[in-house]
Amino acid sequence: MASSNAARIAALQEQIDAIGGGVARQRVRLPFGCREIDDRIGGGLSFGAIHEIAGGGSDAVNGAAAALFAAGIASRANGPVVWCYVRDDLFFPALAHVGLDMDRVIFVQSDNEEGAMDNAEEAISFGGVSVVVSELVRLPMVASRRLQLAAEKKGTMGLIVRRWRRQSEATDYGQPTASATRWRVSIIPSEPLPVDGLGRPRWMVELMRARAGECFNVVVGACDDQGRIEVVKDNHGLDHARFA
Repeated sequence: MASSNAARIAALQEQIDAIGGGVARQRVRLPFGCREIDDRIGGGLSFGAIHEIAGGGSDAVNGAAAALFAAGIASRANGPVVWCYVRDDLFFPALAHVGLDMDRVIFVQSDNEEGAMDNAEEAISFGGVSVVVSELVRLPMVASRRLQLAAEKKGTMGLIVRRWRRQSEATDYGQPTASATRWRVSIIPSEPLPVDGLGRPRWMVELMRARAGECFNVVVGACDDQGRIEVVKDNHGLDHARFA
């Protein structure tokens, strides 16, 4: 049912493109490699669009999970990556640990949010990169529309990692934007092991909004060294996923 609904919505989106631009554009997508996710979003995350990602809380741990989720996506895409940021707290070994080759990434630090947003728009508009990641606290509708239009024109994927310094800023995440999808990533207990030690980290990944899919949440094993996530199965072989 979820797969057929996503296909219908994707087809309608192509019709809207045809009306608005004269020619329907076939969207190139980057699969997660998990049918439980890909079937619900038309086959994967679309290029030529921006996608928002946030942690499940305002703390640094959940913020790091959101950044690693974005890094895993970028690592699976071909071509150069631009990462725009303000706060000087990126831990580069962690990005490399989820498969993001540092030789492919151009890191651009700005003094303020406006600079990071302008740099992201410039990188997306350039058209010579596959993915642009930008860390932002807020994403106003006008700014998101500019980024979305630039992404549509160049076929670049924009990943907006929403980061907050305090919980009060997190309320902005519910405001309308032009993003194609909106995700939330939360830390949950890691994979249990039969012996003492730490198992694979686990996240609760929530699709909060999508143009071509229905909202859902799913428990996954965090990105491995190739940027891949894996849906967690229960003892009966069923995935821990449900519609919102």
